Amino acid sequence: MKLTVFGPTGSTGEQIVRQALAAGHEVTAVARRPDAVAPTDPRLRVVPGDVLDPASLRDGVVGADAVLSALGSRQMNRPTTVYSAGTAAVLAAMRDADVRRFVGVTAAPVGPDDQKSAVDRYLVHPLLHRFFGGGYDDMRRMENLLAASDRDWTVFRPPRLTNGASTGRYRTAVDGPLPRAWSVSRADLATAMLAAAQDPALVGHAVTIAA
Repeated sequence: MKLTVFGPTGSTGEQIVRQALAAGHEVTAVARRPDAVAPTDPRLRVVPGDVLDPASLRDGVVGADAVLSALGSRQMNRPTTVYSAGTAAVLAAMRDADVRRFVGVTAAPVGPDDQKSAVDRYLVHPLLHRFFGGGYDDMRRMENLLAASDRDWTVFRPPRLTNGASTGRYRTAVDGPLPRAWSVSRADLATAMLAAAQDPALVGHAVTIAA
């Protein structure tokens, strides 16, 4: 497949790029700082682009079979628009280039209450919102944009992300609660996102993932 990755310089985005190349895909990494993209590979094309400058994104998505987004804010405790504005710009570029498949990532606390376990709903997620609500609020706006879009989207909602190795042993729940969803490695999240890019059954759904 020909894949375009946004957020390739972050920990999850780098995992997506490395695993996609290892699987034999052709990858375009769109980055504000192209020199910060870590992997080097003949099948990797690095394109300069800023998700807050929509006009700079089209070249990165033209010809892609799917777009994978690992956009993120380093200051989750503060109000942000990186997730919503960035995703809106990516969707506009995809629409302009006639690319349909989008796989992105938000976080487990963003999901509606009826898709959470009782422990998460009443204890864990309210506590997390006290500290990281600025980021979660914008993630929720991002999910609303996807739900209203005309693209074939899937969004992953991981709990706490770790730097553990890829195990391939992760659990998922589609549009529903996932018991004991405490953590998952960025490597396993990347694996699941790459698999989802080729799974039409996940179009239009939110996936909670955990180890």
